[in-house]
Formats: sequence, C-alpha cells, structure tokens
Amino acid sequence: MDNLYSPWRIDYILTEKKKGCIFCIKPQENDDKKYLILKRGKFSYIIMNLFPYNNAHLMVVPYRHVSNLSLLNDEELFELIKLTQLCEKVINKVYTPDGLNVGINLGESAGAGIAEHLHVHIVPRWNGDTNFISTVGNTRVIPEKMEDTYNKLLKAFETYEL
Repeated sequence: MDNLYSPWRIDYILTEKKKGCIFCIKPQENDDKKYLILKRGKFSYIIMNLFPYNNAHLMVVPYRHVSNLSLLNDEELFELIKLTQLCEKVINKVYTPDGLNVGINLGESAGAGIAEHLHVHIVPRWNGDTNFISTVGNTRVIPEKMEDTYNKLLKAFETYEL
C-alpha cells in the first residue's frame, strides 16, 4: 500500500479556529474578496480553499448549515452539483489541469476538516504534482499567489450565469 502524505495541512490543523462555523460566517461578512468567495448562488457559493492542495483548489458550500447530503432539499442539491460542474469548467478553462479530484468527506473520520458543514472539494491535478518536495521536504509548493489565483478565477466565473 502506498501512503500519501500531506504535511502542509498541519498549518490548517494548528490554526486557531474562530468560534462558529466559518462556512456560515464568511458569506455573511459581505467581503467576497477578503474571504475568497468567487461566486454566489441562491443556495450555495464557491470559495477558494485557504489551505489548498493545489492552485485553484475550490469548494462549493451550501449556505444552510448541514452536515450531510441527505439533509439538502432537491433545489439545494441540484445547485450544489451545478456549481461543482461550473468549477470544473472554469478550472479546466483557466488552468488546463490533467485531471480533477472532486470529493465530499462526510464526517470527521472520513477526513472532513469541518465536519459540521457540508462542502465539496474540487482540486485540479497535474501529472507529477506529487513529488519529493511534498513527501520528503514536508513542503507544498503552490506556485501562484492566492490573490492572483482569485483574480484569474473571478474573471472566468463572471462569464458564466447560473
């Protein structure tokens, strides 16, 4: 069995957490650029991951504070998937990755960092993006500033209607 190490995630684990749910608080602040929110729907929104695995690591998050897919109604579920599909289109257009990981971790034991609020991860992948610097050097190389990634993606998302 191979092991996949992600030691860069320790920054997230050790970061002091604010009281309350960040996925509920951030969209209420109405400062999308500060909180890296790229697009808002009626039931969900798209946000960049502050502790990404790769450039353009996005998340689709329902506004409603639920922990499982089974708690979403049909409209919420449909929009969640439509926004995930939109992320796929935008990431492919802007970054042309070799592939994408799309996933939902339901529960802490399944790997959810914020288990109480459902969110979908969309992570672009490139051939060879897991290399010695990540596994041996305990360092993740994100070659682009978050602000630059945000601006590129925002411009692309603005071209799409929901």
